[in-house]
Amino acid sequence: METTKKKKKTLHEIWKARYLYILLLPLLVWLAVFCYAPMYGVLMAFKNYSAKLGVMGSPWVGLQHFKRIFITPDAIRSINNTIVISASRLLFEFPMPIIMAIMITEMPGNRTKKIYQTIFTFPHFLSWVVVANIVTNFMAQGGAINILLDNLGFEKINFLTTKPLFRPLLYITSNWKEMGWSAIIYMAAIAGIDTTLYEAAKVDGATRLKQIWHVTLPGILSTIVIMFILQVGGMMNAGFDQVFNLRNSAVKDISQILDTYVYDITFLSTPNYGFSTAVGLFKSVINFFLLFLANTVTKKISGQGMFA
Repeated sequence: METTKKKKKTLHEIWKARYLYILLLPLLVWLAVFCYAPMYGVLMAFKNYSAKLGVMGSPWVGLQHFKRIFITPDAIRSINNTIVISASRLLFEFPMPIIMAIMITEMPGNRTKKIYQTIFTFPHFLSWVVVANIVTNFMAQGGAINILLDNLGFEKINFLTTKPLFRPLLYITSNWKEMGWSAIIYMAAIAGIDTTLYEAAKVDGATRLKQIWHVTLPGILSTIVIMFILQVGGMMNAGFDQVFNLRNSAVKDISQILDTYVYDITFLSTPNYGFSTAVGLFKSVINFFLLFLANTVTKKISGQGMFA
């Protein structure tokens, strides 16, 4: 009896909000058609795919493609590069938007804040194709920086083909392009902190640095935790667009990540769609486990996580 009443009540609530559900319907259709329906293609990771036979008609090979990942030197190198680059991004890129958000917030005058926010946000809207061309024009052997070095009597440095410099170049250009955009989230979180906390800290004699440490950072801790978890959950991505547009044959050993590896074996050689799909599925599964691992660890340390 109670179950029947609950069902009727639920149906009544749905009917009351029917227009909202109608507005939601196109999004659900889009998700079903473009996100969930194509997922049957994951079966190619377990098959010796043939375009003539199709996904369902191709013969099963089980875990053969996944075993190949761990015996192929290029695949192993790509996994190592992906982990190293992503871990370094956490160290050199993740804190930068937080620092920038605090610095802009601490600036006097709303006009000054808006000017700096606009300046640092603008690069986000440039594609990596454009940014890569800018970097090449400035840092190539005949680029502006090397011309300046040559005129000053210094030896030219080819930043793009020197292995020790390539990865730092990735982090620097990524920060230049994205930290202003990412800082918006933290600035919004800072704006939501109760101003009376700062007033109380001032009464207690806290300096601006102490106010940042004891009021601002704890106030945006939940946002920092969520963004950290999301970044760890995407560690196996490592930034395809950036690496693809900046890489070259001289630094292939240290720049080849999983995404560029999949691109190369799919489009630059005889394609094996089953193996390519297996690499992509492997990457997604690892990201899935990293997401929950990061959530579990941060919840134990800080008491906050993505899920209740």
